[in-house]
Amino acid sequence: MEKEVLVKVEGLSKKFCKSLKKSLKYGMQDLAANLLGKPTSDELRPDEFWALKDINFELRRGECLGLIGHNGAGKSTLLKILNGLINPDHGKVTMRGRVGALIELGAGFNPILSGRENIYNNGAILGFSRAEIDDKVEEIIDFAEIREFIDMPVQNYSSGMRVRLGFAVAAQMEPDVLIIDEVLAVGDLGFRMKCYDYLINKLSKNVALILVSHNMVDVMRLCEIGVVLNKGRMDFIGERNTAVGLYNTLGKTKVESKGDCMTVGFLNQSKGIQTFSTGDDVVFEIVIHSKNKIKNARIMSHLEFSNVRLSSISSKYLDFVVSLEEGMNTFHLKYKNIPLLIGGYLANFEVYGEQLKDFIASADTISFQITAPDVDYFGNGRCHVFAFDHEWSKIN
Repeated sequence: MEKEVLVKVEGLSKKFCKSLKKSLKYGMQDLAANLLGKPTSDELRPDEFWALKDINFELRRGECLGLIGHNGAGKSTLLKILNGLINPDHGKVTMRGRVGALIELGAGFNPILSGRENIYNNGAILGFSRAEIDDKVEEIIDFAEIREFIDMPVQNYSSGMRVRLGFAVAAQMEPDVLIIDEVLAVGDLGFRMKCYDYLINKLSKNVALILVSHNMVDVMRLCEIGVVLNKGRMDFIGERNTAVGLYNTLGKTKVESKGDCMTVGFLNQSKGIQTFSTGDDVVFEIVIHSKNKIKNARIMSHLEFSNVRLSSISSKYLDFVVSLEEGMNTFHLKYKNIPLLIGGYLANFEVYGEQLKDFIASADTISFQITAPDVDYFGNGRCHVFAFDHEWSKIN
């Protein structure tokens, strides 16, 4: 039996105005138009911009959707619409069942009330009766690990304590839809691992989960579906590995050079995002168009994952001579038995003269994906970034 759809977003659009005065003016105009039964215009007025434009997706019970994109992509606006904090200009959101959200640090808490009182307030907002909250309150306090502070005003809590309480309320109340923004990054490592274990092993089969994170490892660990937002528009929805690969390429631009240029591709592969398996040889084809003859140049190669530089290699390391002739020069760089696990990766290349201060050119960032073998986040196999060659032995 097909699982029920708990979240359905259809044609969602939202625009904002950069100017406060014009925003108030446009708000009055829109209000008057609505009172007269006139539809809101799709045309942008001066200083307006689309924070979201034509967003469509659906999420079923037991599915986890990773919402990724750089700052300003529209993620927070979308979450606020899903949580009912603001209304869209166009489109429709259908949410079924109870909705729990952990969007902003301390959001939903009354600072002058104690942690215990806030548990009851949040439970009531979710639609639970006093008796149902009574049954859950001790589990929430135990999960949050703040029992000795539970009757202290929340305004005196540290940021980590507020995150602990917020997640405990949102998760232990077992909503049908759970929305989590980046806030788990504030908690300590032990508590984050506890949250991930709870999400994977307790809630994953019964809850529709929407996760916003800049940490691609979290997205890979928890999500099956990825949505990539870019400047308010949905660039991609689908398999998480492809989403992570596309996210890693956003905002990467070519550095301008003075007449010289450099392009990089994959040997014997077609255009687009290339795919490899752990342990494959990955061969880059580097083409440098040089205006002059240059002796003793050097090529630098960098690999990145989720904004973390994993490796930098210089042609000087193996004493490989890079002599550039006028016109086109072609080089190959082979990464042997690449030890990367499933995910999206970036490659950056630059060429310098004899010294690093002598910049010649750089290439557009290119992306590739490791698609197999699959990883295991449940303690039974390999996960995260590197597949280290290893062996086990027992002494005694």
